[in-house]
Amino acid sequence: MATLAYILAASHSGSTLLAMLLGSHPEVCTVGELKATSLGDPDRYHCSCGARIRDCAFWRDLAGRMAARGYEFDVTRATTHITAGASRYEAALLRPLHRGRWWEVARDAALALSPSWRGRLERFAGVNHALVESLGAQTGARVVVDSSKVGIRLKYLLRIPQLDVRVVRLVRDGRAVSLTYTDPVNYADARDPHRRAGGEGGTRDEERLTVAEAAREWRRSNEEADAILAGVDPARQITITYEALCTDTNATLASVWRFLGVSAREVGARWRERPHHVIGNGMRFDTDSAVKLDDRWRTALGPGALEAFNAEAGALNRRFGYA
Repeated sequence: MATLAYILAASHSGSTLLAMLLGSHPEVCTVGELKATSLGDPDRYHCSCGARIRDCAFWRDLAGRMAARGYEFDVTRATTHITAGASRYEAALLRPLHRGRWWEVARDAALALSPSWRGRLERFAGVNHALVESLGAQTGARVVVDSSKVGIRLKYLLRIPQLDVRVVRLVRDGRAVSLTYTDPVNYADARDPHRRAGGEGGTRDEERLTVAEAAREWRRSNEEADAILAGVDPARQITITYEALCTDTNATLASVWRFLGVSAREVGARWRERPHHVIGNGMRFDTDSAVKLDDRWRTALGPGALEAFNAEAGALNRRFGYA
């Protein structure tokens, strides 16, 4: 049975960093977000290897492996997310965040009324199982890491009997996350400006949120994580923090690797030099292997911004231990 390590987190919590660090282990691989819904212009998007995504030999070879398993696959239109090809009715029902057991029972009952839903679920299970198997075969890894983060995808991955899904929940101080939402290109993208916004530079101004909006997004993402994990066997989930990952890297990774069933090992100083083909956050292009805590929120957020954050999400942030 293929093992899939699913990173569950709010956006901008460090999931790409965690995935790439985990992927530095010889028995683990990652290509980032397997839902593959945020590639933007496919003619301008770059794989982390530097090639344009459509010219990357790794992704072409993977498409061949998927074809051998009966699935036409193109990462620029991967159709691996649960919303791929959904009708308007299905899309409306899939849009709300995971809210707990009884809401999900109601959602499933409503989705079952769609004549195409059963077939869509079967295809979702088939294509995602094939993708995990293909990645394992291509890289020689026993564990594949998916940094897609969102709860609704995890819900349906957990129902695929051919996958051994292990959940790695990643939590980061909500104030740090909120800062990244206010200016994602400067606080949550590649260090090289020419590599931002998919690999060819850009401002991402259309993604900016206010601190209050960002705090609400962070809070709701974590509430969703709480709801879905309430129904997951504790033995199949682990929670770590971004701060621990950055300040006690090897110990934190060792706990995750043991959880995933691979041997614990120290991350070398040149962990980024292992070939990788990651899609997702722009930090995949960075070349510095030093793992550094980003706590710029401490100086970048003024009293008014902190007050706005506390009004929306302060209680939850304190529950996670952030004073």
